[in-house]
Amino acid sequence: MKASAAALANNFLGHSPTWFKYTILAFLAINPLVFELHPFVAGWLLIAEFIFTLAMALKCYPLQPGGLLALEAIALGMSSPHMVFEEVLNNFEVILLLMFMVAGIYFMKNLLLFVFTKILIGIRSKPLLAFLFCFVAAFLSAFLDALTVTAVLIAVAVGFYSVYHKFASGKRDEHEHDHNQDEQIHDYHREDLDQFRAFLRSLIMHGAVGTALGGVCTLVGEPQNLLIADQAGWHFMQFFHEVSPVSMPVLACGLATSVALEFLRWFGYGARLPKRVAEVLAEYDAKESAKRSIGEKVELWVQALVALLLVLGLAFHIAAVGLVGLMVIVLLTAFNGITDEHQIGHAFQEALPFTALLVVFFAVVAVIHDQHLFSPITHWVLSLDESAQAPMLFVANGLLSMISDNVFVATVYINEVKTALDAGTISREHFDALAVAINTGTNLPSVATPNGQAAFLFLLTSALAPLIRLSYGRMVFMALPYTLVLGGVGLLAVIVAF
Repeated sequence: MKASAAALANNFLGHSPTWFKYTILAFLAINPLVFELHPFVAGWLLIAEFIFTLAMALKCYPLQPGGLLALEAIALGMSSPHMVFEEVLNNFEVILLLMFMVAGIYFMKNLLLFVFTKILIGIRSKPLLAFLFCFVAAFLSAFLDALTVTAVLIAVAVGFYSVYHKFASGKRDEHEHDHNQDEQIHDYHREDLDQFRAFLRSLIMHGAVGTALGGVCTLVGEPQNLLIADQAGWHFMQFFHEVSPVSMPVLACGLATSVALEFLRWFGYGARLPKRVAEVLAEYDAKESAKRSIGEKVELWVQALVALLLVLGLAFHIAAVGLVGLMVIVLLTAFNGITDEHQIGHAFQEALPFTALLVVFFAVVAVIHDQHLFSPITHWVLSLDESAQAPMLFVANGLLSMISDNVFVATVYINEVKTALDAGTISREHFDALAVAINTGTNLPSVATPNGQAAFLFLLTSALAPLIRLSYGRMVFMALPYTLVLGGVGLLAVIVAF
């Protein structure tokens, strides 16, 4: 019996720290007692606990602990399965986006790898290279999925790191090599390797911030954008137009920041690509290009054509975003010879865990609605002078998104503001201004931490992070100048525009 109990305790939340497991169990034990005494307080306690699970995403993926809290809340009667279903149904377009668009872009990775590889090899100026990485990541993230763009950046960096690491270890192309081990690195290559790590660190951070800069601009840039657009009734071009008074100044200042940081060499930026490393990478790229078959070249052309169709499909709103993603899957798999079920299945692995987590978000949102938890805050914000409401929502969403998930924060606030619109408390014009403040507030200041941006968290937990010595603290430090610029310029733009 003791052995079974020990095994159960060991299996509970897997490899999470013991203190984290006990904390979640304490939450589950306390919640029913608090709910019996005061349901409203229990609701706010649930929100605090859920945000805690999001903030601890590096200890345990939030689906499990957050899901347990949501299940308990439904069982206690804080909301109902029907209300959860209604929330999911109301946001079904977002679920379609995550299911099909992310999977569709998976089949476009070779084209994206080709683009970033040519940029990295072809540009010698580090400030210009930083600008292009940031700009291209922003442009792609405005039409594609930020996680996929980040995944491509990671793949490019890991690929080139492993090429030089093998060379620095004295290995030939045909030799097996583990680029995680530095024991065989020749002493006269160690300085170049350390500088190469710093070079890749800065480029990857520029690119990751670029995904946030582009992600705020369009309806498909981030999942919360589609949630907001759905509540506001905005199509693709209208969304772009509504947020542009904030997103365009922020984009310009963000790109300028990428160049300034490389010139000033502040906050861990400024490392240049060592000459010998550049020569090794150029030789490798030339060999790979020479080996590329006609069939592989045709695949790239097909991917480029489908990418154009994707942009046009989104711009002219020919169908729901998720259905456009399904079109991309069908075209790319059909014309590039991907017909095996298991090959196709790999494309869905990246998005489905977050899709499941999103449904848990909606369960917590259902509790918020049924318990009227945010009504006092909404009433307070709407009691302020009208000119102060949008900046206040920008700041509130920004601060919460730094420690929590921005999709969850945006879902809560846009629903509350939509309720105020439906009740006639605010005008349609003012609702649009508040919707822009919520969108930009959740997208821009959230670059402060990996908790706020899914792309940052994905990067931090990737195989690349330990290779280039990118820790949580170093990421926060390198993101700080961007946080100040994006948050400050965004707030100023909201004040001026609304």
